[in-house]
Formats: sequence, C-alpha cells, structure tokens
Amino acid sequence: MTTDAARRDRAYLFHPYTNLARHPAEGPFVVVRGEGVRVFDETGRGYIEGMAGLWCAALGFSEPRLAEAGAEQLRTLPFYHLFGSKSHLPAIDLAERLVALAPKLREKAPLTRVLFANSGSEANDSAVKLIRYYNNALGRPAKKKIISRQRAYHGVTVATASLTGLPNNHRDFDLPMAGVLHTECPHHYRGARPGEDEDAFSTRLAASLDQLITAEGPDTVAAFFAEPVMGAGGVVVPPAGYFEKVQAVLRQHDVLLVADEVICGFGRTGAQWGSELFGLEPDILTCAKALSAGAAPISATLVSETIWQACVAQSEKIGVFGHGFTYSAHPVAAAIALEALKIYQEREILSHIGEIAPHFQAGLRQFADHPLVGEVRGVGLVAGVELVADKATKAAFPPAWAMGARVAALAQKHGLIIRAMGDTLAFAPPLIITRAEIDEVLACFGRALIDANVNVPAFP
Repeated sequence: MTTDAARRDRAYLFHPYTNLARHPAEGPFVVVRGEGVRVFDETGRGYIEGMAGLWCAALGFSEPRLAEAGAEQLRTLPFYHLFGSKSHLPAIDLAERLVALAPKLREKAPLTRVLFANSGSEANDSAVKLIRYYNNALGRPAKKKIISRQRAYHGVTVATASLTGLPNNHRDFDLPMAGVLHTECPHHYRGARPGEDEDAFSTRLAASLDQLITAEGPDTVAAFFAEPVMGAGGVVVPPAGYFEKVQAVLRQHDVLLVADEVICGFGRTGAQWGSELFGLEPDILTCAKALSAGAAPISATLVSETIWQACVAQSEKIGVFGHGFTYSAHPVAAAIALEALKIYQEREILSHIGEIAPHFQAGLRQFADHPLVGEVRGVGLVAGVELVADKATKAAFPPAWAMGARVAALAQKHGLIIRAMGDTLAFAPPLIITRAEIDEVLACFGRALIDANVNVPAFP
C-alpha cells in the first residue's frame, strides 16, 4: 500500500546514496519512531537497527536525557556562534571535555585545540584546510599533497570525497581533485599474496607507502588520512603491525597523520578511540557521529599544539583565521553532545562493550562456515561479513547480482536493518545493545542467509 508519506517522499525528496531512477517505483522505507535499539515503520513494525542508523545512534533512539538537554538549551540560548571572539558555555565545556578525552599517546605534541563543525565530512574538510594553512605558515607551500587509501571513506565534500577511495564517490563528480593520492587498502583477506601473513603484508604496504612518498617527493607530501577501522569501505580491521610500520614511514618523511575517528570514536571499537586500540599517534583527530549519539549534527577536529601554534602565528600575520561555519559548536548540538559524553561515562559504556562485544563477535564468526560467507571481521561492536561466490577461491559474485543488497533486504524482512557495502554486510548496533538483543540480531541474520542460499543462482 502506498501511503501519503511515501507519495510525498517520491514527489519532493532527493535521497543520498540511492538509485534515483529506481526509487519512485520501489518507494521509501518510512521510519516514524524509535525505542531503544529499535525503529518502527508506518505500520508499527519494529526492527533492530543493526547499524545504529549510520554508525551513530550510540545510545539508541529514545534516550530522554538527550532530548531534555536539547530542550533546555533551546529554552536558554537556542543559537549563538563563535565568530569574532564570541563564545558560549556549551562550546567551551565540550571543547574542554574533548581535550581531556583525547588520546594521550603523543605526549610531545598532544591534541590541545578543538575546531567544531557539523558532520564528519566537514571535520575532515577542515583538517585538509588546516594542513594547507599549517604548511604555508611554516614556509612550505609545496608540501600539500595528501595520501589516503583505496576503499577509505572520509566524506563527501569536494576535498573529502577526493580522499574517499570508493569509485562511486568519484564517478561523474570529476573527482578526485589534484593533490590527492591513494595507496593500498590494508585488507589482508583480499590484498595479501599467497602465503603472506599479516606482518609481512603490513611490511609490504608500509614499503609501498614509502615508495609513493619518495616518488612524489617528501617535500610535496603533507599528510596521511586513515580510519583506525575502515568503515564504509567494508569494515576493514588493520593487520598486525600495520600502523606501527606506517607511522615509522610518516615520521621519516615529516608527514602528518590524521586519524578519522568519525565512526571509531567513543567506544565503537571497544576503546575510547580506535587510535588507542591500534597505537595511532595522530597530529589531527576528527570525530562526529557518536559525539552526540546521533541526536544532533556536530563534529570536531582536534589538532596538536604544534599545529595550533603555527595557526596562531599565521593568523597574526594575515589578520584573521578565515575558516568556520555558522553552526560551528551550535549550542543545542554542543549541549546534547556534552550530555551524551556524560551518559557514556556514568553508564560505563566502555565496560558494557567489553562485556558484550566478545559475544557479538563470536556469534557473527559462527557464520564463517556458511557457503556464502568468505570472511567475518570486526572488533568491539563493529563487524563486517563478506559474501563470496566461491569460498576456496574467494571469487566475488557478479556485481549485477547485488548479493549484499539481497541479503540486507532479506534481513530487513526478518526484522533486522544492516547495511550492504558491495557484498560486505556491515553491523554497528547501538552501544547500549544487550546480549539478548545481540542474539536477536544473529538469529535474524541467520534466517536471511538461509533464504539467500536457497534462492541464489548457480555460480558459473
């Protein structure tokens, strides 16, 4: 049955990451409310949101304290800005809290300053601009190239979509822009040579990065962007030794490290930051999504004291630091983010994740023997299940079969929302999920795989 909401959606909305030609015929899936880890459609049917929306609803879909924090701020100060030395208390308090929470692995150049924006894309875009500003301040105008990785996801602005290493983010947008380079994706299952263990694979990728920087000229390469765990590229967990070896190359060539913690930050990997779990020592760190538990748009770019001091000197020379957004540290969003961080601490969310993540990961790994499953990978409360046509050869399904999308659709029929990224199914449930709810996720996914296996065409 076509509802009024569906008709109006098809008449007016421009949907991101959607086949715009098919959408009018297929129609939207209209969500009307949320409760705990579930969302409910127009008919009242509930679904476990196995992706926390878009990796972000860390506290689920009905946390009353977030609603009250936003409402109170709306009553007190619904808007103000940070331009021209103006400020407000939610921005001050949130910046102070983020600096206190920042990874402490880089003692000589700690992350001490916070620049706010409204999305992960904007946080990473700001990082790109800061990298340019920093190197101009140091009198290094040629040192501007940025290296990202194939299958990385860093956003959708012109700059961050260029950093993103996924073809659909480049195709017909005339991207990537000049000055952005891509090195290999650290996916051992897909990228390793026969007999190459994780450490050897990491050594080879670090050597390849070194060769790329050397070929381009170290005096032209400014920064390296990396997600601790790659999200939209297929939930790729770094192989053993990878970041240790990569960071040695970056230090050798004086290349900044930007840790994109938009998905990984605030407990998703089981640690406060993915950087802490995998030993990253970032010069710049970006975060968003769980910063407000998805309840309001807000992001942050944290920079080292070294970068901050260079920016101070350059803004004195120019007369102004000419960057920022109208809604940078919007007081309502900042107040909600502060409340989310308080809840994480008070409810010991990291301890909760530590208790249930092993059950989550072990449960998904039970599907590793399924005939459609090539690899199950993940850490904390994020995981990916990669589907293959042939387990022995790792042969992928023909793209036209859209096997990942098929299984995701079947899972939704069974009451579970997950996301297909090619033929990898991603799982990133709200951090408040219980053991019993994890069992529901596993049961729904298992039924979807059974249905898919029954209906899959014969592979040639």
